[in-house]
Amino acid sequence: MNIFEMTYQVRVTDFDEGLKWYKSLLKKDPDFTPHDGFAEWEVIPGCWLQVAEGTPAEGSGPLRLGVKSIEEERLRLINELHIESFEIFVRDEVPVKWATFSDPWGNLIGFFEYIAEQAMNGRIKVILGKDG
Repeated sequence: MNIFEMTYQVRVTDFDEGLKWYKSLLKKDPDFTPHDGFAEWEVIPGCWLQVAEGTPAEGSGPLRLGVKSIEEERLRLINELHIESFEIFVRDEVPVKWATFSDPWGNLIGFFEYIAEQAMNGRIKVILGKDG
């Protein structure tokens, strides 16, 4: 198997509101909108998030996105998207802290942050080919 790209799809019952919500979450317009009721963002090279109009899938996710500061992103989402505060978890044997929240349609989304800045910068360099 030679996997070179991936997509992850969430469905929203109100596409216009979903589009607005995900534009704010990702801080950018979609990279691809081939037809009504569908938008796609290339979150990092080769990894696409699709938002489609439809019935959300129960029990799917969470899709977790790596961020540099989980606390800053939590505060931003509470202020910009009016989501409820969410707990940030950490365990001694896990090199990241993580959290999960949901969009207004029940899709589970989350963040993770490397605890060691050197580990985070190393991953950024490998994935994106640049320093953090």
